[in-house]
Amino acid sequence: MNKKQLRLHYKALRATLTGTAVEDGSIAMANRLLHLPIWDKVYFHVFLPMASHNEPDTEPILHLLAGRDKDIVVSRSDFTTGEMTHFLLTDNTRFRINGYGIPEPVDGIEVQPEKIDVVFVPLLAFDASGNRVGYGKGFYDRFLSGCRPETIKIGLSFFEAAGPWDDVFESDVKLDYCVTPERIYHFNPGTENC
Repeated sequence: MNKKQLRLHYKALRATLTGTAVEDGSIAMANRLLHLPIWDKVYFHVFLPMASHNEPDTEPILHLLAGRDKDIVVSRSDFTTGEMTHFLLTDNTRFRINGYGIPEPVDGIEVQPEKIDVVFVPLLAFDASGNRVGYGKGFYDRFLSGCRPETIKIGLSFFEAAGPWDDVFESDVKLDYCVTPERIYHFNPGTENC
């Protein structure tokens, strides 16, 4: 399989999920995050989901982070440049829905990528080596390549790892973990899946 085929396959699979399955799976993923060694970190980047595409709902994660007084960062995408701008989420943050159905901050306190400690990464599929397939626009690969090497990258998926695919590129940024409703995948040497 290649990335294009995986995108089609996993978009179709996600389209079959009920609202209850999305809600229950999203809560299960948030609960699994409590077992990761990330809670001493400060700046957490969270994607805001495209509900129409049955992406994992990150609201339970936002509640976890707020309850632990973490600094939460959200992004706005520029589809002409392919770049993302990151803003601190505050009580005063105003949002608008972009043309792809993604809630985005209108403005706010900008946060540079090198300051971010943990990134929750949207994806369509991932493999047992930590490679991910996104929507193909490259936003997250560009963003993650601007983060510090030690920034922790965590994918969120309703489905388990896919088989390897043919078109993995050097510019593809690998995940450190992927969390599903059923388990946590660890991609760094010396850690075990659980």
